[in-house]
Amino acid sequence: MINESGNLSVNTEDIFPIIKKWLYSDKDIFLREMVSNACDAIAKFKRLVSLGEADADPDEQYKIRVVLDKKNKTIKIMDNGIGMTADEVKRYINQVAFSGAKEFLEKYKDQNEASQIIGHFGLGFYSAFMVSDKVEIDTLSWQEGAEPVKWISDGGTTYEMTSSEQDTRGTVVTLHIAEDSKEFLDKHELRRILEKYCAFLPVEIYLEDAEDKKKDKEEAKPVNDTNPLWLKSPSECTEEEYREFYRKVFMDFQDPLFWIHLNVDYPFNLKGILYFPKLRNEFETMEGQIKLYNNQVFVADNIKEVIPEWLLLLKGVIDCPDLPLNVSRSFLQNDGSVRKISDHISKKVADKLNSMYKTERENYEKYWDDINPFIKFGCMKDDKFYKRVKDILIFKSTSGDYTLLKDYLDRNRDKHKNQVYYISDEKQQAQYIRIFKENDLEALYLDSIIDSHFINFLEMKESDTKFLSVDSDISEGLKDKDGAGKDDKKLEKTLENLFKECLNRKDLKIQVEALKTPDIPAVILQSEQSKRLQEMTRYFGSPTVNNFPSEQTLVLNRKNGLISRLAILKDNKERKQDVDLICKHVYDLAMMNHKPLEPEEMAEFVKRSNKLLSRLTELKS
Repeated sequence: MINESGNLSVNTEDIFPIIKKWLYSDKDIFLREMVSNACDAIAKFKRLVSLGEADADPDEQYKIRVVLDKKNKTIKIMDNGIGMTADEVKRYINQVAFSGAKEFLEKYKDQNEASQIIGHFGLGFYSAFMVSDKVEIDTLSWQEGAEPVKWISDGGTTYEMTSSEQDTRGTVVTLHIAEDSKEFLDKHELRRILEKYCAFLPVEIYLEDAEDKKKDKEEAKPVNDTNPLWLKSPSECTEEEYREFYRKVFMDFQDPLFWIHLNVDYPFNLKGILYFPKLRNEFETMEGQIKLYNNQVFVADNIKEVIPEWLLLLKGVIDCPDLPLNVSRSFLQNDGSVRKISDHISKKVADKLNSMYKTERENYEKYWDDINPFIKFGCMKDDKFYKRVKDILIFKSTSGDYTLLKDYLDRNRDKHKNQVYYISDEKQQAQYIRIFKENDLEALYLDSIIDSHFINFLEMKESDTKFLSVDSDISEGLKDKDGAGKDDKKLEKTLENLFKECLNRKDLKIQVEALKTPDIPAVILQSEQSKRLQEMTRYFGSPTVNNFPSEQTLVLNRKNGLISRLAILKDNKERKQDVDLICKHVYDLAMMNHKPLEPEEMAEFVKRSNKLLSRLTELKS
C-alpha cells in the first residue's frame, strides 16, 4: 500500500510568475507536452515488446485519448504505454520534472523577455501547471506485479502519493483547469491545438467529450495522421499525394509548382518536403511558411536558425529529431550540427534546381517567373548556394527566349562589351524597348522587386560586368554611325539654346544626337546611379524618394523632322508662340515615356495639347 507525501525542492512562488511571463504567448503548449509524453510512453513499451522483454496482445491498439469533462473542469490525457512504478514516479516527476523547472528559473530569471525563447521540450510535464491548479497522475507499470500509483500536486511545494485504482497498463494525467484557463475547456479549442502540434504524431490521438460519449464513439476518428507523407520514400509518393498534402497542411488550394522531398539518414536524420508555391503577386514572396517538427511533433514555424533564411519564403515541412530543442535559440545559432543541417537543406534545393535545368529545361523556364525571387534571394543570402546555382541563373531577353548571362555577353560582345542592358518596367520603358529592337540591340528583363538589389550583387560578383538600364545613359548604342558635320554642329548648338530658353530648366542637360531611328523626336535618359538610388529608396518605402536630385538628360534627335523644323522656325517671330509650345510638348512626351507626369504637369500637358490643336485649325493650308 502506497502512502507518501513530501516537499518538492523548488520555490513555486518564484517559478509561477516566470512561467506565466515566458510561456503566456504559447500557453497551449501544455497539451503538446502532455500528448508527447504519452506518445513517448507508448513508443518505449513497443520497443520493449519488439526486444522480447515485455508481452502484449498482438491485436492491441495503441492510442492516446484526450478526454474533456467540461462539467468537472478537467482534461484527461490517457495512454496505454509503459506506465510507471512508484519509484519511477519519484524519479521522473518529483526529481526530473521539477528540477528541470528549477534549472529553468535559475537560468532565465534575470534575463529580459526580448532575448529569450522557451526551450520547447525543457519543461515537459511541468507545463501542465500553466493551465491547472491541480494535477493528478494515475499510472500502472508494465512490469509484472507492479502496484498502481496516484500522484497529486496542486502546484505548490508539496505532493502526495497513494495507491491508485488504475487497472490497465499506462498512464492517465488529469488536469484540473484553473479559472484563468477556462478557454481550454472547449472541444473545438482542444482540437485546434491537437491539429496544430500533434497532427502527425505516430500514435493515434482521439479527442473525446465526457458528456457525449455516445456521439464520440459513433464518430471516433483520430485527429492525426500517423504516417505523414515526408516519412515515406519519394518513390512511394504520387504527384496527387504531394499536392493533397500541400493543400491540407497549408490550406492553399492553388497547386504548388514543384517540390523537393528531403530524405537524409547520415550524418544526421532529416526528412521533409519543400514546396515552391505559385505566386499570385510579387509581394507574396515574403509570406512563406516552413513548419519544423521534432519526431513528428510540431515545434514552430520559420525557425531561421535551422532553415536557411531565404528558404523561409517557401512552404514546407522539416522533421529533424537531431535538433537540440531544449536549449535557447542563441545556442542554436552557434551549434555546429544545426549549421550543417541548414547547409544541407540549401544544397538539396540547389541540386534539385540543377537537375531541373539539365533534364526539364522547358519546365524550369516555365517556372522561372515564380521561382526567380526565391533563387535570387538565396544567392544574396548564401554564398555557397550562389556558387551552386550561378551557372543556371537565366534571364528573359527581348529576343523572346531565356538566356544565361554568359551567353548574353558572348552574343553582344561586339556591340557593347561586358555591358548588360536591362528592363525594370516593361510598360513604362516600352519606347526604349522598341528602340532597342529596331536597332538590333538586346536587353534582359530584371523587373521584380528584388532585382534592384540583385543587379548590385551580380556586379559585385562579376566585377568586369556593368548593368545599364535601357533608359539610362545609352545614347552611344542608339547613335547613328555617321558622324556630325559642320552644319550639324551648328544645328545642335541652335537646338540646345532653343530648348534651354523655352523650358527654362537650368538643371536639365540637353544633348543633340543623330539617333538611328528618325521617328522619335526626343528621349529622356537618366544616369544609372541616380536611377538605382531612386529604385532602392522606393523599394524601402521611403517618403523622400522624390527628394533626390534626378540626373536626367533630354536627348534631341536631329534626324527627326519636327526637331529640324523647330531650328528653322525659331527666328520666325510670328511662330514664336508655336515653337515654345512644341518644345515644351516634346519634353513632356519624352518625359511621359520615362515616367508618369505629376498631376500639375499632366494638367498643363492637356491644356497645351488643346491649345496646339486649336492653333493647327488656324493655320492656312
